[in-house]
Parts: sequence; structure tokens; C-alpha cells
Amino acid sequence: MEMTLVALRVLREVAERGTFTAAADALGYTQSAVSRQMAALEQATGARLFDRHAGGVRLTGPGRALLRHAVVALDALEDAGRELRGAREVERGRVRLGFFPTAGAVIVPRALAMLRQEHPHIQVTTREATTPALARALRAGTLDLALLSSRPPHRSPDTDDPPLTAEPLMEVQLAVVVPAGGAFAERGSVSVEEIAREPWIASPGTADEPLLGVWPGLPGRPVVRHTARDWLTKLHLVAAGAGITTATPALLPVVPPGVCLVPVEGVADEVRRISLVRGPGPMKAPTRALAHVLRMQAADLAD
Repeated sequence: MEMTLVALRVLREVAERGTFTAAADALGYTQSAVSRQMAALEQATGARLFDRHAGGVRLTGPGRALLRHAVVALDALEDAGRELRGAREVERGRVRLGFFPTAGAVIVPRALAMLRQEHPHIQVTTREATTPALARALRAGTLDLALLSSRPPHRSPDTDDPPLTAEPLMEVQLAVVVPAGGAFAERGSVSVEEIAREPWIASPGTADEPLLGVWPGLPGRPVVRHTARDWLTKLHLVAAGAGITTATPALLPVVPPGVCLVPVEGVADEVRRISLVRGPGPMKAPTRALAHVLRMQAADLAD
């Protein structure tokens, strides 16, 4: 059974991206080239590696098994390359961290600042993405840790085996962000009926995740007046009177002047859990060091 390194790299990229098209874009290949590599890999292994569906592809059982070994092999080759470039780079260590957007505003910057003080030789690279994309990256071995947000009943971010390891860090309640000088801010709370009529500022909806920034379960169809992926942009739009959005108290340290967070009355609390998620298996020392400072920052925000 002959498998090329190129094919294994393509396999990892397809597993992470979820579609042949997205993998081709990331690698700078044509889609037909990706398809040929995966067809050759399936022929070499004698197994179907992907199930096709409307939104892209999913790894089969044999595909997940091959991916686990491919990740180990590709990481070992990358480590060998770093060792050949010099022992100092190996000693520095590296960690790849993924996170959902809100975490990138507060938790991640503070944790990285603490890590630089305690372990200045550890190199961290970061990536912001949706929960499904981060889960795929953990499976593909292109991320070591990820901060994910979940709603009750807090299921695993994917259904593959072996399961990802999720460590709850903190729980926060969703609130509505309103202009500080408006009527809602003066009253200190809002009802679902009132906010259902307001213009909303939300993230663009994707196939991976529902619309973020709109209160869940509103009656009728919400009017989304502005879309922005960046939470700070959303908050400044609220301050300018362009509409309202949702956020958690975790953002309070970076909330700009002119806005405030108010609870929604008359409905059950919308609880969000922030978890530190990693793939199965032991953590390396640099990854453990980053996990430690992430726990410390989450604990400080929860107090």
C-alpha cells in the first residue's frame, strides 16, 4: 500500500475544511487535483475514506483511522524539519490555538500575555473560526487546543471516535447590548416582545452555525440591519444607535463607551459554556502551559 505525503496532506486539509473545494483553495490546488489525490488514496488503501453529502464530505470510519495516523506522521516530519533547522527552535515549543470570536476579544489576549511572562520561549499561533471548523481542525491535528462555546445540553462538538476532551472553564448568561442612553438601558431589562421589533446587528449566517448576535427564539423573523463578524464592530454600531445585538459579560472588559448589557426578562436564561477542547491523547508540555493560563484567565473573568 503506497501513500504519498502529498496525499496525506490533502487528506488532512479535506478533513479540516469539510469540502474538496475549500481544501483546494487552502492548498492552492484545483478541485480536480484534490479529487484525484483522494481517489488515489482510496485506491491505495482499498477503502472508502469519505461519505459525500449536500454540504461537502465527512470521513468514514476508515478515513478517521487513516487521518489519526496521517496526523502523527505529518507532525513527526514537521518536528524533524524544525530539529534540522536548529535545536533552539525545538526547545521553544509551539502550540496552535483556535477560538470562537468572543474569546478572541478578552480571554485569548490576556492568556497569551501571561504565557509570555511565564514561558517566553513558547510560540503560539491562533485561529478564529466556527465551532464545527475548530472541531475539524482538532481532528486534523492542525490545532492543539480550542476554546469553544456551547448551549445546553452541551453536547460534544462532533460525533467522531474517540471523543474530543472538553474541559468546562466557565458559564455565562447571554444578554442584549443596547445604547447606554436609550430607554432599555434606563429600565435595566427588556422583554422578548420589545426586542423582537428592534433592528439587529449580527454575524453573517453560515452553514456551520446559526445567526449569531440575534436573541434565540424570537417570535417572527428578526430584522437584521447590519452584519459584522467582529464583536467590537457590533458594539460600536450599537453605540452609534444602529441597532442592538447580543453578548455575554465576558466582553465587559472591552465594551466601548455608549453601550450596556441588559438581561431579557420573562424567559429562561440563555446560558453559554466556554470549554477548553483538545483531541484525545496526552498533552505536550507547551500545550499544558497554554491550557494553564487559559484556565487562570477564565477563572478571573468568572469571579
